[in-house]
Amino acid sequence: MRQRLIVPSTAAAAFLLLAVPASAADATPGAPGVGDSYYPEDGNGGYDVSHYDLRLKYQPKTDRLEGTATLLATPTQALSRFNLDFTLDVSEILVNGKKATYQRSGAHELEVTPAGPLEKGKPVTVVVRYSGVPSAVKIDGYSAWKHTPDGAVLAQEPQSAAWWFPSNDHPTDKATYDVSVSVPDDVQAISNGVLVSQSSKLGWTRYNWRSTKPQATYLTTLAVGKFDITTDTTANGLPVVNAYSKDLGDNLSSAKASVERSAEIADWASTVFGPYPFTALGGYVPNVTSSYALETQTRPFYSPSVFSNGANTSIVVHELAHQWFGDSVSVKDWRDIWLNEGFASYAQWLWSEKEGEGTAQELAEYVYNSVPAANDFWKVKPGDPGADRQFDRAVYNRGAVALQALRNTVGDKTFFGILKQWPAEHRYGNASVQDFVKFAEKASGKKLAALFDTWLFQPTKPATLPAPAAGGAAKAKTSLTSGLTPPKSWKKIQDAERAHRH
Repeated sequence: MRQRLIVPSTAAAAFLLLAVPASAADATPGAPGVGDSYYPEDGNGGYDVSHYDLRLKYQPKTDRLEGTATLLATPTQALSRFNLDFTLDVSEILVNGKKATYQRSGAHELEVTPAGPLEKGKPVTVVVRYSGVPSAVKIDGYSAWKHTPDGAVLAQEPQSAAWWFPSNDHPTDKATYDVSVSVPDDVQAISNGVLVSQSSKLGWTRYNWRSTKPQATYLTTLAVGKFDITTDTTANGLPVVNAYSKDLGDNLSSAKASVERSAEIADWASTVFGPYPFTALGGYVPNVTSSYALETQTRPFYSPSVFSNGANTSIVVHELAHQWFGDSVSVKDWRDIWLNEGFASYAQWLWSEKEGEGTAQELAEYVYNSVPAANDFWKVKPGDPGADRQFDRAVYNRGAVALQALRNTVGDKTFFGILKQWPAEHRYGNASVQDFVKFAEKASGKKLAALFDTWLFQPTKPATLPAPAAGGAAKAKTSLTSGLTPPKSWKKIQDAERAHRH
C-alpha cells in the first residue's frame, strides 16, 4: 500500500507555530537570586510561591529527615529553568507531573529544568522528594539546623529554610503552609499555626500543622523533642499553644512565667497596633544551647538561657510585636531591618510605660544621654546598617529612639494612629523604610524626611532629642537625673535585645 507524504502548507505551518504560546517560545531562566542588598543570592526570580505542602518524616536518633515538598507557584515570566534554595539530597523533581532535570550550583542553589517551558501567569505544581542529615550540611561553614539530645530545632534569621525544605527563600515571597511531620511516639513535633490533626500508627505519630496566612520562609519553624505542652484560647477564641522542653532544668519556671503570658501580651498589643494578624498564638522553649529568640510566625522561639536570670516578659513583648512588624508587614529588602527591630524594641518601651517601669521618653533620654557621641553606636545607621551590623544594638536602641523622636514631633494622637494604620494598610505584605517615611508624612501632614534622615541614616549622634509635643502623654516624667539613671525596665529590655541579636 502506498502512503502519500503530506507536507504542511504555509498556512498550516503558521498555525502550528501559533499553537506554541508566545511566552513559552520566549522562555528564559529565572534569576538565581532576588538581588537583595545584603544577600543577593537569597530567593529566586521568575516565580511566586503561593503554598508549601511539606510531608516529612524525622528520626531524632540519626538526625535523618525525609520529605516530599509540594510547591504551588506561578511564573512571573516565561521560564525555561528556575532555581530553588535547598541543600539536602534530592531523589526526584516533578513539574506539573513530569520529571524535571536538576543540578546544584552555588552555595545553596538547585537549578530545575522542567520538561518544557513554563508559561508566564499559568500556575504550576512542583514536587521535590528528598532526604538527608540537615545538621551535617553547611552553607559557608554554618548550619541553621540544631540537633538536640531528643530531636531538632530550626529557627534562624535571615536564612533557615534551605536546610529542611526547597523554597524561594526571601521575605518578599510569602506563602501559606501545611507542615505534616511524622516522628517516633516518644517525641512531639511543633510548627507554626494551628494543629489540625494528630494520628499514631506503628510507633510513629504524625502532627499536621497549618498556617493559612502569608508567611515568610525564615519565619517557618520546626521543633522535634520531648515537650510539656500547654493549650488555651484567647478571649477572641484563638488557639494558644506553648511548649517547653522537659529538660530545661532551673529555667523551666521562669520560662513558663514569661511565655504563659503571651495571650495577655498579645491582647495588650492589639490595643496599640490593631487586631492580631494571625489565627494562632504561642511560643516554644526547646533544649538548645543558643542564646537568642526569634519571631517565628504565631509561635516564637526562645532559647532557655533567655530566662536564666528569671522571668522576662520584655522578650515576649518583643517577639509578639514582631507578629505585626516583621511577620505581617515584612521587609522588602534586608536593609529595611529597622522596620522589624526598631518597632519591636519600641513595643518593649511601651510595655515598660504601661507597667510603670519607665516611660518611652525616659528610655529614649537614657539612650541619648548615656552614650557618648564618639561611641561607635552612633556610627551605625539603623535605616541601612549593612549586613555585618544588621543586628547591632543601635538598630534596636537608636531605632527605638527614632520612633520616640517621631512621637514627640507629631504628638501622641497622630503617632498611635500611625502605629495602627501602618500594619493595617500593609498587612501580609512587604515595605521599605522609605515607604514608612512617606506613610508617616501623609498621616501627620508634616515633612519628616529630615527627621528620619537624622535618626536613621546619619552616622553621627543627633544634636538633640526632640522634646515631647505639647499636651502629649510623653511629656510626663521627661527625665530621671538628666537621663543618666536607667529606668527600672532597662536591664530586662537589654537582656531581651541581646537575646534577639543572632
